[in-house]
Amino acid sequence: MSNLPLSFAVGDYDRNRALFDGRVQIDGVDPIFMQLEPEEIFFRAFRHQEFDCCEISFSSHVVSVSKGIEQYVAIPAFLSRAFRHSAIYIRTDKGIEKPEDLKGRKIGIAEYQLTANVWARALLEDDHGVKPSDIQWIRGGMETADRPEKIKLELPADVSIEPAPVGKSLNDLLKAGEIDGFVGPRALSCFDEGYPNVGRLFADVGAASRAYYERTSIFPIMHLLGLRKSIAAAHPWLPGALYKAFEQSRQAALKALNDTAAAKVTLPFVEDYINQAKALMGDDYWSYGVQQNHHVVDNFLEHHHRQGLSARRVSVDELFHPGTLESFAL
Repeated sequence: MSNLPLSFAVGDYDRNRALFDGRVQIDGVDPIFMQLEPEEIFFRAFRHQEFDCCEISFSSHVVSVSKGIEQYVAIPAFLSRAFRHSAIYIRTDKGIEKPEDLKGRKIGIAEYQLTANVWARALLEDDHGVKPSDIQWIRGGMETADRPEKIKLELPADVSIEPAPVGKSLNDLLKAGEIDGFVGPRALSCFDEGYPNVGRLFADVGAASRAYYERTSIFPIMHLLGLRKSIAAAHPWLPGALYKAFEQSRQAALKALNDTAAAKVTLPFVEDYINQAKALMGDDYWSYGVQQNHHVVDNFLEHHHRQGLSARRVSVDELFHPGTLESFAL
């Protein structure tokens, strides 16, 4: 019997590379891997369901689950995680000295429902009392004017979002000082280029992120692994096989990273960074699986609903395929 051919679209991360080069095999599957950027994957997946299995936005998936229209089922391989204090940018000449100064300001976003933006708004509200309704949101393309939003939303009446002026990108607006800041998973080019008066809200992102983790034990999850729902129904063994393989690939990446006799990443002081992460977060600092991350997922689902993105409060138990929630042990 031949294996099941499946198309995969995921990012080129070290935790996926043992799958790319064949060191880890997926039981019963002949994979065709495409290494793409998240924005392209998400657009093609949520608009047209182009891939059999792919990296999916945590937030977009919760939106679709809450409405009962999901085309993919989730597998708890958390391919992207990041602290999002780094995602909040400001004009440094606008009198914004602390997070509370964002109240009443115009802040640009590419999409309100982006996972990074959900986490950023959550930390602003929980830690600094800045609610989503306290900010005037300006939605537009980061570098390209008139960018469409991939998912239509119905937000609370007290959340105000205006479109960016026609023909202008958020980068244009921030450079000109026509908006006071920007929130998003990628920096705008004006920040990368060192444009005057463009900086981060949290000057020491590392210190702010570590303090947040010490208080909450939350390492924010950005992306999940998704399998087309019809394929999961036809092959109920497949979600468990995928979780097993992606977990094995993650373990291979961590083993290589910890072999510091010859650094596997092009970065000095790797050993020091690894030791710092372990001291703060434990040895399994980038974990997959629901049990280990239940509190992280539940916190996100609460904020997602509170921010008006979920049509209803989604529970952790219904979010992931049941075949990925437990595994055998010897």
